[in-house]
Amino acid sequence: YQRRVHGITQLTKEKMGGTLGVFWSTITGRPLSRTPPTTLYFTREFISSFPPMTGKTVAITGCTSGTGLILARTCGSLGARVIMLNRASERADAALRTLRDALPAASADKVTLVPCDLQSFASVRHAATVLREICPDGIDVLCNNAGVMGLPDLATGDGFDVQMQSNHLSHFLLTSQVWQLLERAARERGEARVVNHSSGARKAPLKPLTAEYLQRNGGNLGGDGFPGMAKWQRYQQSKLANLLFTYELDSRRRTNSKVKVLCAHPGPCDTGLQGKTSTAGGDRYLDRYILARTLNVAQSGEDGTMGIAICCCAANVKSGEFYGPERQGLGGPAVLLPPERNFSEENLLWALSLEACGLTDFFTST
Repeated sequence: YQRRVHGITQLTKEKMGGTLGVFWSTITGRPLSRTPPTTLYFTREFISSFPPMTGKTVAITGCTSGTGLILARTCGSLGARVIMLNRASERADAALRTLRDALPAASADKVTLVPCDLQSFASVRHAATVLREICPDGIDVLCNNAGVMGLPDLATGDGFDVQMQSNHLSHFLLTSQVWQLLERAARERGEARVVNHSSGARKAPLKPLTAEYLQRNGGNLGGDGFPGMAKWQRYQQSKLANLLFTYELDSRRRTNSKVKVLCAHPGPCDTGLQGKTSTAGGDRYLDRYILARTLNVAQSGEDGTMGIAICCCAANVKSGEFYGPERQGLGGPAVLLPPERNFSEENLLWALSLEACGLTDFFTST
């Protein structure tokens, strides 16, 4: 019996992959041991399919690592001026150096860091003020990429759920604050784009958009005790909000506006976001299972960037389109997905987001 248990233990430790690896990681709390995924789709050929971006300005939130940094590097390699919108930190400074080192000198010189803390509306407004100062010719692409995942029931300084404000509300506010810069770029260079980053988690655990998650209820939504599903429900609501925001903004922009609004989701991918969840206290059995299961099927960060790269860089995309792997809960190449419209939820999201951000008119507020 002891030999059998020891043998199973050794096998589990050696494999640490598949269903057995997920189970082992869940029970023991040890990280899932696996070979880093190979990049299959985000190839040189894929990048070379994009037109040059010389003369364009691309602003990206959440690009200290992961999909945001990969996208920044891609846009920079195509000749774009890249503005990194990150919370002021040593990581942000290191990401700036990393990006500059990865690009040719002519592109590296055009990379800028603008501090932007998405857990503070005041910081977002200040970042927008800086963008208006340093982008007199407008912004061609705003990629609302940043996100946090599986955090406890905490309130931001503005009183909202930390996941909802970081993932949606602050992006809603930022987009409003720089809308005129997007319109300016569209007039001068033919088009501009807003790109939102959703997640496969928008459907899991499946729940319609609910008002309480968009109101000043941060820290009072509860559910951090066993089994701990509520943090994942809050994450689901925030990622559903990203997609609904895309559809509603596309519907409300001027009929003749040349600002396109698109959305993507990365599928499960290995970008380090899961580790941040664990560091923030995501160590219950349910947390371990969700994180291990995600990493077990995760594709590379590069392949997970494919959707937002198409939305930001590809020619001939249309406003309102949604890109990502087509199999729920699995990776794969980003493809054009069927619409997931819900008009009543889109209207609810818009009204509550305006109220939360203190806006009366999304398109003219500064």
